[in-house]
Amino acid sequence: MANYNKVLLMGRLTRDPQLSYTPNQTAVVDFGLAINRRWTGQDGSQRDETCFVDCRMFGKRAEVVNKYCKKGNPLFVEGRLTFDSWQAQDGSKRSKLRVTVENFEFLGGGGASGGGSGQVRESYGGGAPAAAPAQPPVGDDDIPF
Repeated sequence: MANYNKVLLMGRLTRDPQLSYTPNQTAVVDFGLAINRRWTGQDGSQRDETCFVDCRMFGKRAEVVNKYCKKGNPLFVEGRLTFDSWQAQDGSKRSKLRVTVENFEFLGGGGASGGGSGQVRESYGGGAPAAAPAQPPVGDDDIPF
């Protein structure tokens, strides 16, 4: 039997990313995504539902997300589900299902209050470039005609 574990999510960050490092100095960033769903109920009324997902990313890309993302920013992530379990201080068993992010894309649109164009600014997959993503120029002087 074949196995397949792939997650694709597009949402907004629920909090500022939290960067830490492993003992061997690998960057780790944790953040949350809120993914909204709107549908029409049987009675014709509009319904909304929000799914909150914890995400974790490792390496150079984790540092990039930490540097350029903040609460409310839209983000597209690709990764896999990871199941973590541990024993709490009170002795009870705890567990959490999270997304381990392997690739991501910054999305246009800015903060939580701004309506975005949905255009992709920069994509990171495989090996992230060492340089930070360039911000698109803004202003009338940048129009080529």
